Amino acid sequence: MKETKMKEKKIKSKEEKLNKKLKSKKGITLIALIVTIIVLLILAGVSIAMLTGNNRNINTSTKS
Repeated sequence: MKETKMKEKKIKSKEEKLNKKLKSKKGITLIALIVTIIVLLILAGVSIAMLTGNNRNINTSTKS
């Protein structure tokens, strides 16, 4: 009887520790989100420039 109570207490303490860890990590940070958006905007700008044919900088770099 005492052994099962001790095991239950150990399990509960492990669950509490795990819950604390999960609550402390709530998701991505604002900085990571901003950096991701900036990278996506740069990629979108380059791809739109390539699709529209407005790639003056790329043409001049390949000529030299």
